[in-house]
Amino acid sequence: MQQTPARGDVTIGILALQGAFAEHQVMLQKLSLRKRIVIVLVRTQEDLARCDALIIPGGESTTIALLARLAGLLGPLRDFVKTKPVWGTCAGAILLAQAIEGAKKGGQELLNGISINVARNGWGSQVESFEAPLEVEGLRDSNRPFQGVFIRAPVVLSLCLTADDPPIQVISRISAGLLPSNQTLVPMDEDDTDPRDPRTIVALRQGLHLLTTFHPELTKDDRFHEYFVKECVLPTLASSI
Repeated sequence: MQQTPARGDVTIGILALQGAFAEHQVMLQKLSLRKRIVIVLVRTQEDLARCDALIIPGGESTTIALLARLAGLLGPLRDFVKTKPVWGTCAGAILLAQAIEGAKKGGQELLNGISINVARNGWGSQVESFEAPLEVEGLRDSNRPFQGVFIRAPVVLSLCLTADDPPIQVISRISAGLLPSNQTLVPMDEDDTDPRDPRTIVALRQGLHLLTTFHPELTKDDRFHEYFVKECVLPTLASSI
């Protein structure tokens, strides 16, 4: 049952076509904020139209894109990312990207919300999933590492900024020593140990949007969800008043 917002509430949608949308819902429900969060599980254009912001969950990016097209949501989603905050996790990060390598046969529809090129399943197969402690700029209690859960995660290959794009703020990197050893999809133009290597980026912001190549929703740590609401969503709502 969908919640009904009241004046002053913040309405956050979760794209609920496939993937870990229920886990994101649980994390948002845990947050203790001054404003009440109304959660909308987005499956239709009408659902999306109610939202102040959107989370695109982890799952299977090709399947999510296909189901979004069948639901008539691809166009509305592309319009949504132009004006409202969106957070993509893992598969959601792929969908937010501008370009992709390693797409399935037939290609991959993208929302072009963040100026990056990513490698789909860049870290390897399901059996090569792993966890790693991450230092994340801007989180509450930032001295405490955030446990990143990487499951068939995408890898950021490059930043694709143009002169008109908002700057990209990298908020977390992974150790270069944890980069995937199979570099079939990942160019080796830069030294593995170079901290500027885009492949080490696992969380970033650009304009209204937040991207994580891992799954914060699969932990018990709600700090990333709090960060999205406080740093991306609420300032946008305040500026529109």
